[in-house]
Amino acid sequence: MADEKIFNAEFYHKLNTFRMSMKMRLAAGMNGGRKSNAKGNSVEFSDFREYILGDDIRRIDWNAYGRFDRLFVKLFMEEKEGVFRIFVDGSKSMDFGEKAKSVCAQRIAAALSYCVLENSDRLILNIMQGNGLTVHKGVTGRQAFAKTIERLEQINFDGEADLLSCIKRSNIKQRGVSIVISDFYTENLEDILKYLTFSKQEVILIQVLSPEEVNPGLEGTLNLLDSETNAGMRITMSSALDKEYKSNYNDFINHIDTVSRKYAASYLRVMSDESLDSIFFGTLSRLA
Repeated sequence: MADEKIFNAEFYHKLNTFRMSMKMRLAAGMNGGRKSNAKGNSVEFSDFREYILGDDIRRIDWNAYGRFDRLFVKLFMEEKEGVFRIFVDGSKSMDFGEKAKSVCAQRIAAALSYCVLENSDRLILNIMQGNGLTVHKGVTGRQAFAKTIERLEQINFDGEADLLSCIKRSNIKQRGVSIVISDFYTENLEDILKYLTFSKQEVILIQVLSPEEVNPGLEGTLNLLDSETNAGMRITMSSALDKEYKSNYNDFINHIDTVSRKYAASYLRVMSDESLDSIFFGTLSRLA
């Protein structure tokens, strides 16, 4: 992979435009991701949060402003914070590509985290590696974004990741939204979706692939190495083998699409060499 700054000036420049321009379920708050144990209706008062540009000024609590010299808005019961879990695949295979899948995944995770935090919802960031899970406990509010960026930058993409085992370690106890960012080179995707839907999660799968995986363009006799297991294979490329590879890859993509539909999960696919504009305002806009 080429050396590349993950969160560069272009990323930060587009970030707020991304948040403001997309009427995402993340920004609006999905019903499935929000607490709904209210005894009353939507006008029942529940809590306060700090004012964010664009909030209805009629909901500003001026008494709170007088006490704290800061603007707060009133929240009502069905507006209670949603819980959003973002799972990032930290395996070595994610570090593949001239434009690394890992960089693309980190940027997507950061952008979605920004939307969650700006909406005063709760973010739980999870890094999946091996059979384990690094869980960064739930945070809320824009002040948590810098720490989220730091945690994403610190991911060392290495080894394997058993996505099912990792996700099960999250021990989900409450309804919410789970976003899984991975290349999904796993044999147990359906089990993952079963677990998440059984845990009352609305699921979003974001698959990151590199152009080199979709269309390898290899020629001659080659020694191939599995980036996660270090298992090797010697092959001689031919037109028939290239055709078989592409057919199998299409089957792989179609399987993910079919299983996602079966469990009512949203499935998005991103190429690692796509521009930020294409990712932010193209692919991710399908979450609207």
